[in-house]
Amino acid sequence: MDKLVNYRQIIKKILTQYDEIANRSSKKKYETCLIFDENHDHYLWMSIAWVNHKRINNTHVHIRIKNNKIYIEEDWTEEGIATELLREGIPKEDIVLAFYDPETRKHTDFAIA
Repeated sequence: MDKLVNYRQIIKKILTQYDEIANRSSKKKYETCLIFDENHDHYLWMSIAWVNHKRINNTHVHIRIKNNKIYIEEDWTEEGIATELLREGIPKEDIVLAFYDPETRKHTDFAIA
């Protein structure tokens, strides 16, 4: 299977699992959204709601594929999307913790860019 096709499938699987877990709660206050843009390789899991007349729009996870690598732009999960990607067999060299600046990335076990 083509590497990028595999990466897309894994990302969608992981984000769908997070969304399903979030939607199991009977105390859920927010509507969750999964956004998969395969043409531009952006994948988001977010929640939206109105709370006290204020619009809440939270991005929990934003992942994109760029230069054959997975860039984690935003990650507010407890365990971390990088951990999930590693479990699925994606090598550290293909994962970029893009929420860190490039200088800080040098001190991680993951790709710099």
